[in-house]
Amino acid sequence: MKYSVYELATFAFDPLHAFWQNEKTERAVAGVLIGCFLAALLGIELGRQGLLPEAIAAKTPTSHYAAVGIAFTLVLVLEVVSFIFVLPCSFSKSVGKQLEILCLILMRNSFKELVNFPEPITFTGNMTPIYQILSDGAGAFAVFVLLGIYYRIQKPGSILKPCYKFSYVANKKLVALLLLGLFMGLGAYVFYCSVKGLPAFDFFSTFYTILIFSDILLVLISQRFLPQFHAVFRNSGFALVTLLIRLALAAPPFYNAALGVASAGFAVLLTLAYNSFYRKEKES
Repeated sequence: MKYSVYELATFAFDPLHAFWQNEKTERAVAGVLIGCFLAALLGIELGRQGLLPEAIAAKTPTSHYAAVGIAFTLVLVLEVVSFIFVLPCSFSKSVGKQLEILCLILMRNSFKELVNFPEPITFTGNMTPIYQILSDGAGAFAVFVLLGIYYRIQKPGSILKPCYKFSYVANKKLVALLLLGLFMGLGAYVFYCSVKGLPAFDFFSTFYTILIFSDILLVLISQRFLPQFHAVFRNSGFALVTLLIRLALAAPPFYNAALGVASAGFAVLLTLAYNSFYRKEKES
């Protein structure tokens, strides 16, 4: 029996999604995070005591605060995987997940500034790290609040006919599988660069660049099933949110928080406008 591309994408995606959402998997992943955080603290301390091989010690941070950044990075990796599995649900849910990731990135940036402080923390007179912590923390809080508003104002809309819905969702599952493959490939390359001591790149910025193209692809796919202008505009607007998030990740301190808040605010305003004028129409 031959299967269509849509059926193959569904057969591949659904078991992976079910495995990731399984309660046992979530508990196991949480245990791995705790273990990695403790291992990072132990490795840093061994390096400070000169108990690591020279090759490993050269790549090991000297500040215990770096372990906090490592922990947040791992949390972000898990959130990105969760985002990929949310992608086929709807544009609105995937944008919400992107804003959640942005919120955590800003929070991580605040904690990363701890490496500029001595151990234990004392005030050295340098206010720049403090300002950056406040900026990123305030930005994360503002995005968190706007995200709550964004989820609160979501309205249920009409759904596609069953004959179209399967194909539409299967298309998005295929895109999600491609993103998952690229995500794993990027992760493997970053790990290879770190082991070989090669120049590294910003993993999350690179992934958000890929998301811009994937969002445009999803807009074009949705136009096959939802050709109405307001649906195309809404989905294109959500793609613009991804672009604003990408700019926030590339922006220098202070500007990054402002752009992050602007992206969340734009998502809220777009949703309010759509709900006010078009929510009775079919939406993805």
